[in-house]
Amino acid sequence: MNIIINPTYFPDIITTAALIQADNITLEVCDNYQKQSYRNRMYIATANGKLLLNIPIKHTKKEGHKKTAEALIENNFLWQRQHWRSLVIAYRTSPFFEFYEDDLYPIFHKEYNSLLEFNRASIACVLEMLDVDIDLALTQRYIKDYSDKTDLRFLANAKRKDKLKMPAYRQVFEEPNGFISYLTVLDLIFNLGPEAITYLKNLDLNL
Repeated sequence: MNIIINPTYFPDIITTAALIQADNITLEVCDNYQKQSYRNRMYIATANGKLLLNIPIKHTKKEGHKKTAEALIENNFLWQRQHWRSLVIAYRTSPFFEFYEDDLYPIFHKEYNSLLEFNRASIACVLEMLDVDIDLALTQRYIKDYSDKTDLRFLANAKRKDKLKMPAYRQVFEEPNGFISYLTVLDLIFNLGPEAITYLKNLDLNL
């Protein structure tokens, strides 16, 4: 499978499965930035249910359409500290959080200005945690329709309608909340550890 896909904030399980299963991957870096997308948000599972973690983006009143590559992070809000604390609280009792903590810690303790740079770093971190080596090509210009690639850029849309039925896996707060689907792949990794890669390879992507 030859795919084109958007780099997102610690991508969800479906997006990560597509990355793992693809033969060739191109990251879309030339499109227009879209608000309220997975470019700057992810969902985790907490004791109280699903929680949105959102990266604040700098906006100006005069700006029109800007490229995703031009989107800058608003670092005055100390969002990294907040997101790290949320992850620790949510997953410190998961079977494998401590195993991967050292891989994840630097991402939330280094300041990034570019959203694209941060997302690429988060994807690289995920691939390292999964112990896979994947080459990621970058677009050189925006192309609306592709004839030689499976276009999965819609996966970055936070308002997409998820129809894919995901097999349940064990989760920390499954007893009070039931199984929660469509979370960041970090949830899968912290709960399944080395088994996460098998889950991703076997996920039936009927997209």
